[in-house]
Amino acid sequence: MSEHADPRRHLLRLINGFRISQALHVAAVLRLSDHLAGGPRTVADLAAVTGCDPHALHRLLRALATAGVYAEAPGGRFASTAIGDELRGGAEGLGDWAAFAGAASMWHAWSALGHSIRTGENAFASVYGESVWEQRARDPAAGAAFDAAMAALSRHVAEAVLEAYDFGALSTVADVGGGNGALLAAVLRRHPHLRGHLLDQPQVVAAAPALLAAAGVADRCEVHPGDLFVAVPAGADAYVLKSILHDWPDEAALAIARTCRNAMRPGSVLLVLERVLTGPPYPPADLPAAFSDLNMLVAPGGQERTRDEYESLLRAAGLRMTRVVPTTTEFSVIEAVPSTS
Repeated sequence: MSEHADPRRHLLRLINGFRISQALHVAAVLRLSDHLAGGPRTVADLAAVTGCDPHALHRLLRALATAGVYAEAPGGRFASTAIGDELRGGAEGLGDWAAFAGAASMWHAWSALGHSIRTGENAFASVYGESVWEQRARDPAAGAAFDAAMAALSRHVAEAVLEAYDFGALSTVADVGGGNGALLAAVLRRHPHLRGHLLDQPQVVAAAPALLAAAGVADRCEVHPGDLFVAVPAGADAYVLKSILHDWPDEAALAIARTCRNAMRPGSVLLVLERVLTGPPYPPADLPAAFSDLNMLVAPGGQERTRDEYESLLRAAGLRMTRVVPTTTEFSVIEAVPSTS
Protein backbone atom coordinates (compact mmCIF):
# COMPACT_ATOMS: atom_id res chain seq x y z
CA MET A 1 0.00 0.00 0.00
CA SER A 2 1.42 3.38 -0.96
CA GLU A 3 1.68 6.15 1.60
CA HIS A 4 -1.00 8.20 -0.16
CA ALA A 5 -3.31 5.16 -0.07
CA ASP A 6 -3.05 5.16 3.73
CA PRO A 7 -4.98 8.28 4.82
CA ARG A 8 -3.79 8.13 8.42
CA ARG A 9 -0.11 7.92 7.48
CA HIS A 10 -0.49 10.68 4.92
CA LEU A 11 -2.26 12.94 7.42
CA LEU A 12 0.43 12.33 10.05
CA ARG A 13 3.06 13.34 7.50
CA LEU A 14 1.20 16.58 6.88
CA ILE A 15 0.72 17.28 10.59
CA ASN A 16 4.37 16.68 11.39
CA GLY A 17 5.68 18.67 8.44
CA PHE A 18 6.66 21.53 10.76
CA ARG A 19 9.48 19.39 12.14
CA ILE A 20 11.22 19.19 8.78
CA SER A 21 10.60 22.89 8.17
CA GLN A 22 12.29 23.85 11.43
CA ALA A 23 15.18 21.44 10.89
CA LEU A 24 15.78 23.03 7.50
CA HIS A 25 15.59 26.47 9.11
CA VAL A 26 18.31 25.56 11.62
CA ALA A 27 20.48 24.01 8.90
CA ALA A 28 20.12 27.20 6.85
CA VAL A 29 20.95 29.49 9.78
CA LEU A 30 24.04 27.35 10.50
CA ARG A 31 24.92 27.43 6.78
CA LEU A 32 25.52 23.69 6.80
CA SER A 33 25.14 23.39 3.03
CA ASP A 34 27.66 26.19 2.52
CA HIS A 35 30.11 24.45 4.83
CA LEU A 36 29.63 21.23 2.86
CA ALA A 37 30.10 22.89 -0.53
CA GLY A 38 33.72 21.72 -0.68
CA GLY A 39 32.93 18.07 0.05
CA PRO A 40 32.12 15.73 2.97
CA ARG A 41 33.09 16.78 6.50
CA THR A 42 32.99 15.13 9.88
CA VAL A 43 30.42 16.05 12.47
CA ALA A 44 33.22 17.23 14.77
CA ASP A 45 34.52 19.53 12.05
CA LEU A 46 31.07 20.95 11.35
CA ALA A 47 30.38 21.36 15.07
CA ALA A 48 33.59 23.33 15.49
CA VAL A 49 32.90 25.68 12.59
CA THR A 50 29.25 26.27 13.57
CA GLY A 51 29.70 26.37 17.36
CA CYS A 52 27.29 23.49 17.95
CA ASP A 53 27.12 20.51 20.27
CA PRO A 54 28.53 17.59 18.24
CA HIS A 55 26.00 15.02 19.45
CA ALA A 56 23.01 17.29 18.80
CA LEU A 57 24.37 18.34 15.41
CA HIS A 58 24.79 14.70 14.42
CA ARG A 59 21.12 14.12 15.25
CA LEU A 60 20.12 17.05 13.02
CA LEU A 61 22.28 15.83 10.14
CA ARG A 62 20.94 12.29 10.50
CA ALA A 63 17.34 13.51 10.46
CA LEU A 64 17.92 15.63 7.37
CA ALA A 65 19.73 12.74 5.72
CA THR A 66 16.53 10.70 6.04
CA ALA A 67 14.78 13.54 4.19
CA GLY A 68 17.36 13.41 1.39
CA VAL A 69 18.98 16.75 2.20
CA TYR A 70 22.33 15.29 3.29
CA ALA A 71 23.97 11.86 3.06
CA GLU A 72 26.34 10.09 5.43
CA ALA A 73 29.57 9.25 3.64
CA PRO A 74 32.15 6.62 4.69
CA GLY A 75 34.02 7.39 7.87
CA GLY A 76 31.07 9.13 9.53
CA ARG A 77 31.34 12.21 7.35
CA PHE A 78 28.32 13.98 5.95
CA ALA A 79 27.93 15.28 2.41
CA SER A 80 25.40 17.50 0.74
CA THR A 81 23.00 16.13 -1.86
CA ALA A 82 21.45 17.94 -4.81
CA ILE A 83 18.63 18.97 -2.48
CA GLY A 84 21.08 20.10 0.16
CA ASP A 85 22.96 22.17 -2.39
CA GLU A 86 19.78 24.21 -2.88
CA LEU A 87 19.90 25.14 0.82
CA ARG A 88 22.98 27.30 0.37
CA GLY A 89 22.79 30.98 1.22
CA GLY A 90 22.73 33.86 -1.23
CA ALA A 91 20.67 34.31 -4.37
CA GLU A 92 21.86 30.97 -5.79
CA GLY A 93 20.11 28.88 -3.13
CA LEU A 94 17.07 28.78 -0.88
CA GLY A 95 18.95 29.03 2.40
CA ASP A 96 17.94 32.63 3.03
CA TRP A 97 14.29 31.74 2.42
CA ALA A 98 14.51 28.82 4.89
CA ALA A 99 16.17 31.10 7.45
CA PHE A 100 13.41 33.70 7.04
CA ALA A 101 10.46 31.31 6.89
CA GLY A 102 11.50 29.52 10.07
CA ALA A 103 12.22 32.64 12.11
CA ALA A 104 10.35 33.13 15.37
CA SER A 105 8.31 36.06 14.08
CA MET A 106 6.85 33.99 11.24
CA TRP A 107 6.14 30.99 13.48
CA HIS A 108 4.42 33.16 16.07
CA ALA A 109 2.31 34.79 13.37
CA TRP A 110 1.31 31.39 11.97
CA SER A 111 0.33 30.30 15.47
CA ALA A 112 -2.42 32.94 15.21
CA LEU A 113 -3.85 31.51 11.97
CA GLY A 114 -6.97 30.48 13.88
CA HIS A 115 -7.50 34.11 14.93
CA SER A 116 -7.29 35.18 11.29
CA ILE A 117 -9.74 32.52 10.17
CA ARG A 118 -12.24 33.47 12.87
CA THR A 119 -11.97 37.25 12.41
CA GLY A 120 -10.49 37.84 8.95
CA GLU A 121 -7.80 39.97 10.61
CA ASN A 122 -4.08 39.85 9.91
CA ALA A 123 -2.35 37.38 12.24
CA PHE A 124 1.03 39.13 12.37
CA ALA A 125 -0.53 42.44 13.42
CA SER A 126 -2.65 40.71 16.05
CA VAL A 127 0.46 39.12 17.59
CA TYR A 128 2.93 42.00 17.31
CA GLY A 129 0.73 45.09 17.22
CA GLU A 130 2.28 46.29 13.97
CA SER A 131 2.34 45.22 10.33
CA VAL A 132 5.20 43.31 8.75
CA TRP A 133 6.03 46.47 6.80
CA GLU A 134 6.26 48.55 9.97
CA GLN A 135 8.45 45.93 11.61
CA ARG A 136 10.80 45.72 8.64
CA ALA A 137 11.09 49.52 8.43
CA ARG A 138 11.79 49.73 12.16
CA ASP A 139 14.15 46.74 12.38
CA PRO A 140 16.94 46.76 9.75
CA ALA A 141 17.83 43.12 10.48
CA ALA A 142 14.24 41.99 9.82
CA GLY A 143 14.15 44.03 6.63
CA ALA A 144 17.45 42.60 5.43
CA ALA A 145 16.30 39.03 6.17
CA PHE A 146 13.14 39.58 4.14
CA ASP A 147 15.05 41.12 1.22
CA ALA A 148 17.50 38.20 1.19
CA ALA A 149 14.61 35.72 1.29
CA MET A 150 12.92 37.42 -1.67
CA ALA A 151 16.17 37.41 -3.66
CA ALA A 152 16.52 33.67 -2.96
CA LEU A 153 13.07 33.05 -4.43
CA SER A 154 13.63 35.33 -7.43
CA ARG A 155 16.36 33.39 -9.25
CA HIS A 156 14.29 30.48 -10.59
CA VAL A 157 11.24 32.67 -11.13
CA ALA A 158 13.32 35.14 -13.12
CA GLU A 159 14.74 32.37 -15.30
CA ALA A 160 11.27 30.92 -15.92
CA VAL A 161 9.76 34.32 -16.71
CA LEU A 162 12.54 35.10 -19.18
CA GLU A 163 11.91 31.81 -20.94
CA ALA A 164 8.14 32.32 -21.07
CA TYR A 165 7.86 36.02 -21.89
CA ASP A 166 9.66 37.91 -24.67
CA PHE A 167 11.24 41.15 -23.44
CA GLY A 168 13.10 41.55 -26.73
CA ALA A 169 10.79 44.18 -28.23
CA LEU A 170 11.04 46.45 -25.18
CA SER A 171 13.51 49.24 -24.52
CA THR A 172 12.88 50.14 -20.87
CA VAL A 173 11.63 48.06 -17.94
CA ALA A 174 10.60 49.45 -14.55
CA ASP A 175 10.60 46.96 -11.67
CA VAL A 176 8.20 48.45 -9.12
CA GLY A 177 8.79 47.22 -5.58
CA GLY A 178 11.73 45.28 -6.97
CA GLY A 179 13.69 44.95 -3.73
CA ASN A 180 17.45 44.89 -4.22
CA GLY A 181 17.15 44.37 -7.97
CA ALA A 182 17.69 40.61 -8.31
CA LEU A 183 14.88 40.13 -10.85
CA LEU A 184 15.66 43.25 -12.86
CA ALA A 185 19.34 42.33 -12.99
CA ALA A 186 18.42 38.98 -14.54
CA VAL A 187 16.24 40.68 -17.16
CA LEU A 188 18.95 43.20 -18.05
CA ARG A 189 21.63 40.50 -18.26
CA ARG A 190 19.50 38.49 -20.68
CA HIS A 191 18.72 41.54 -22.87
CA PRO A 192 21.76 43.84 -23.19
CA HIS A 193 19.75 46.42 -25.15
CA LEU A 194 17.36 47.07 -22.26
CA ARG A 195 17.54 49.86 -19.73
CA GLY A 196 15.95 49.50 -16.32
CA HIS A 197 14.38 51.45 -13.49
CA LEU A 198 14.24 49.99 -9.98
CA LEU A 199 11.90 51.48 -7.38
CA ASP A 200 11.46 50.50 -3.75
CA GLN A 201 11.72 52.03 -0.30
CA PRO A 202 15.00 53.86 0.42
CA GLN A 203 16.25 51.32 2.97
CA VAL A 204 15.51 48.49 0.52
CA VAL A 205 17.18 49.86 -2.61
CA ALA A 206 20.25 50.86 -0.61
CA ALA A 207 21.62 47.38 -1.36
CA ALA A 208 20.76 47.53 -5.07
CA PRO A 209 23.82 49.35 -6.51
CA ALA A 210 26.20 46.63 -5.32
CA LEU A 211 24.01 43.83 -6.69
CA LEU A 212 23.51 45.58 -10.03
CA ALA A 213 27.24 46.28 -10.30
CA ALA A 214 28.08 42.64 -9.56
CA ALA A 215 25.66 41.62 -12.33
CA GLY A 216 27.35 44.04 -14.75
CA VAL A 217 24.18 46.05 -15.41
CA ALA A 218 24.55 49.07 -13.12
CA ASP A 219 25.27 51.38 -16.06
CA ARG A 220 21.88 50.49 -17.57
CA CYS A 221 19.75 50.83 -14.47
CA GLU A 222 18.51 53.82 -12.50
CA VAL A 223 17.67 53.25 -8.85
CA HIS A 224 14.74 55.22 -7.46
CA PRO A 225 14.07 55.39 -3.71
CA GLY A 226 10.35 55.96 -3.47
CA ASP A 227 6.83 54.85 -2.59
CA LEU A 228 4.88 52.72 -5.06
CA PHE A 229 1.64 54.11 -3.67
CA VAL A 230 2.68 57.63 -4.68
CA ALA A 231 4.58 57.56 -7.97
CA VAL A 232 6.72 55.35 -10.20
CA PRO A 233 9.07 56.28 -13.08
CA ALA A 234 7.02 57.53 -16.02
CA GLY A 235 7.05 56.37 -19.62
CA ALA A 236 8.67 52.92 -19.40
CA ASP A 237 7.78 50.27 -21.97
CA ALA A 238 6.99 47.72 -19.27
CA TYR A 239 6.16 47.88 -15.58
CA VAL A 240 6.83 44.75 -13.53
CA LEU A 241 5.06 43.95 -10.26
CA LYS A 242 6.50 40.71 -8.92
CA SER A 243 4.89 39.37 -5.75
CA ILE A 244 3.54 42.83 -4.95
CA LEU A 245 -0.22 42.81 -5.46
CA HIS A 246 -0.65 39.61 -3.45
CA ASP A 247 0.81 41.39 -0.41
CA TRP A 248 -2.19 43.70 -0.17
CA PRO A 249 -5.97 43.59 0.17
CA ASP A 250 -7.98 44.76 -2.84
CA GLU A 251 -8.12 48.48 -2.02
CA ALA A 252 -4.36 48.82 -1.59
CA ALA A 253 -3.59 46.52 -4.55
CA LEU A 254 -5.87 48.68 -6.70
CA ALA A 255 -4.02 51.81 -5.58
CA ILE A 256 -0.68 50.29 -6.64
CA ALA A 257 -2.05 49.25 -10.03
CA ARG A 258 -3.43 52.77 -10.52
CA THR A 259 -0.05 54.30 -9.70
CA CYS A 260 1.49 52.19 -12.46
CA ARG A 261 -1.37 53.02 -14.85
CA ASN A 262 -0.81 56.74 -14.29
CA ALA A 263 2.86 56.37 -15.26
CA MET A 264 2.20 54.30 -18.37
CA ARG A 265 2.09 55.68 -21.89
CA PRO A 266 -0.36 54.26 -24.50
CA GLY A 267 2.08 51.56 -25.68
CA SER A 268 3.22 50.41 -22.23
CA VAL A 269 2.45 47.04 -20.68
CA LEU A 270 2.03 46.01 -17.07
CA LEU A 271 3.45 42.60 -16.16
CA VAL A 272 2.07 41.19 -12.91
CA LEU A 273 4.09 38.17 -11.78
CA GLU A 274 1.98 36.21 -9.34
CA ARG A 275 0.55 32.82 -8.53
CA VAL A 276 -2.93 32.44 -10.00
CA LEU A 277 -5.47 30.36 -8.09
CA THR A 278 -7.51 27.85 -10.07
CA GLY A 279 -10.24 25.29 -9.44
CA PRO A 280 -12.36 23.73 -8.21
CA PRO A 281 -11.37 20.98 -8.58
CA TYR A 282 -8.05 21.85 -6.94
CA PRO A 283 -5.06 20.15 -8.59
CA PRO A 284 -2.01 19.20 -6.49
CA ALA A 285 -0.03 21.78 -8.47
CA ASP A 286 -2.16 24.47 -6.79
CA LEU A 287 -0.83 23.63 -3.32
CA PRO A 288 1.92 26.32 -3.31
CA ALA A 289 -0.58 29.01 -4.34
CA ALA A 290 -3.23 27.88 -1.87
CA PHE A 291 -0.85 27.92 1.07
CA SER A 292 0.76 31.13 -0.11
CA ASP A 293 -2.75 32.57 0.11
CA LEU A 294 -2.86 31.59 3.79
CA ASN A 295 0.61 33.07 4.26
CA MET A 296 -0.67 36.35 2.85
CA LEU A 297 -3.48 36.29 5.41
CA VAL A 298 -1.05 35.53 8.22
CA ALA A 299 1.87 37.82 7.36
CA PRO A 300 1.34 40.91 5.14
CA GLY A 301 -2.46 40.79 5.11
CA GLY A 302 -2.98 40.31 1.37
CA GLN A 303 -4.26 37.42 -0.72
CA GLU A 304 -3.63 35.30 -3.79
CA ARG A 305 -6.23 35.75 -6.55
CA THR A 306 -7.89 33.94 -9.41
CA ARG A 307 -7.59 35.02 -13.03
CA ASP A 308 -11.03 36.62 -12.85
CA GLU A 309 -10.14 38.51 -9.67
CA TYR A 310 -6.98 39.90 -11.28
CA GLU A 311 -8.92 40.87 -14.37
CA SER A 312 -11.48 42.76 -12.29
CA LEU A 313 -8.82 44.49 -10.21
CA LEU A 314 -6.88 45.59 -13.29
CA ARG A 315 -10.03 46.78 -15.03
CA ALA A 316 -10.83 48.97 -12.03
CA ALA A 317 -7.34 50.48 -12.36
CA GLY A 318 -7.94 51.43 -16.00
CA LEU A 319 -6.14 48.44 -17.47
CA ARG A 320 -7.18 45.63 -19.79
CA MET A 321 -5.83 42.13 -19.24
CA THR A 322 -4.52 40.79 -22.55
CA ARG A 323 -3.22 37.36 -21.57
CA VAL A 324 -1.90 35.17 -18.77
CA VAL A 325 1.37 33.44 -19.64
CA PRO A 326 2.22 30.37 -17.53
CA THR A 327 5.82 29.58 -16.61
CA THR A 328 7.54 26.40 -15.46
CA THR A 329 7.17 27.65 -11.87
CA GLU A 330 3.92 28.30 -10.01
CA PHE A 331 4.14 31.93 -11.18
CA SER A 332 2.36 33.32 -14.23
CA VAL A 333 2.89 36.54 -16.17
CA ILE A 334 -0.35 38.51 -16.19
CA GLU A 335 -0.08 41.03 -19.02
CA ALA A 336 -2.25 44.17 -19.14
CA VAL A 337 -2.34 47.35 -21.22
CA PRO A 338 -4.00 50.73 -20.68
CA SER A 339 -7.70 50.55 -21.34
CA THR A 340 -9.05 52.72 -24.14
CA SER A 341 -12.64 52.69 -22.88
